Amino acid sequence: MSTVEQKLSERGLTLPEVAKPVAAYVPAVVTGNTVQTSGQLPLVGGKLEVTGKVGADVEAEVAKKEAEKATLNALAAIKAEIGDLDRITRVVKVTGYVASAPEFTAQPGVINGASELLGDVLGEAGSHSRAAVGVAALPLDAAVEVDLLVEFR
Repeated sequence: MSTVEQKLSERGLTLPEVAKPVAAYVPAVVTGNTVQTSGQLPLVGGKLEVTGKVGADVEAEVAKKEAEKATLNALAAIKAEIGDLDRITRVVKVTGYVASAPEFTAQPGVINGASELLGDVLGEAGSHSRAAVGVAALPLDAAVEVDLLVEFR
C-alpha cells in the first residue's frame, strides 16, 4: 500500500474503482509528467448519494464531504494512469464546481473538502492553485464536481 493510500486509510477512506464516464470522455489523460483528470462527480458505487443545489437542497457541510468523495474518484483515476499515488510530486490545480442556489456564495468552503483531503494525504505536494466556481447545474444533478491537474515523477 502506498503512503498516500495509508494516509487515506488512517482517515477511514479507501480509493474507489475508477468511476465510469457519464459521456464521451476518459477519466484522465497523461501528457509528459502531468495527469489531468476529467471532472469527477462524487459517485459511490456508480451512484450519487446527494443531489441538488447547495444552499437550497444541500447544506454546505454535506457538499464539502461530496467534494472529498469527488476528489477520491479523481485520485483513483490518477492511480489508474500512473500506478502509484506516491509518484505525485505536486497537485498543480484543483477546479471545483458547486451547483449553487442563486444566493449561495460559499463555494470556496465547499471545495475545501477537496483541498483539505489533498493536503492531508499528500503533504506539501498537495498544496495547489484552485478555482471554486458556482454553477447553475452539474451532470446528474450532482452538488459538486472536481478535476485535478497533477505532476508526477
